[in-house]
Amino acid sequence: MKQIILSVVALLAFGMANAQDKKETREGFGKGDLFISGGVSYGSSNDKSAEVKTSGFEIAPKVGFFVTEKIAIGARLGFTTNKVEDHNVTTVDGNTFAMGVFGRYYCTPADKFSVFTNLGFDYSSSKNKLAPSSSDKLNGFEIGLQPGVSYFLSKCFAMEATYGNLGYQTEKSNASGAKSTGTFGIDLDLRSISFGLVYKL
Repeated sequence: MKQIILSVVALLAFGMANAQDKKETREGFGKGDLFISGGVSYGSSNDKSAEVKTSGFEIAPKVGFFVTEKIAIGARLGFTTNKVEDHNVTTVDGNTFAMGVFGRYYCTPADKFSVFTNLGFDYSSSKNKLAPSSSDKLNGFEIGLQPGVSYFLSKCFAMEATYGNLGYQTEKSNASGAKSTGTFGIDLDLRSISFGLVYKL
């Protein structure tokens, strides 16, 4: 954890020093640009046939650096909370903390509008509380691919959005005798839509 934080700080410091050498700021991204962003998403659903209500919230700050004209790498942190209620008045509250790295390929990074593909690798730790008193802790890894779009509002600020996820994840409970499980799939739930504000240094 300390190594990741130190790496992010070093990346930020390098990018700021590099940005000071630029004479002119432009819209779009280019090689050597550093950016920070924070994605926020919220969603809820109500399955009346099964009498199940679900809701979730996520916040995920990121820092990234363009190593070429079209490729950026970076690191992220994330916090997610979910709640599930069914007709038996059973409530499940879950909180997840994640940290990871990512790589992005931008189709037209120098333009005001660009489409990108995000490939991420994350480690996560979560705790689920089942009313009234039981709980379970899980640790896992995930690799996922997401499409996204970026639009510059000014020379330094941009909006971005990602949707869906194609990936594989594995997780293991801390319960005695528990085995690791792995799943591969596509997530097209509306709750997977994430919006973020990007600041280019």
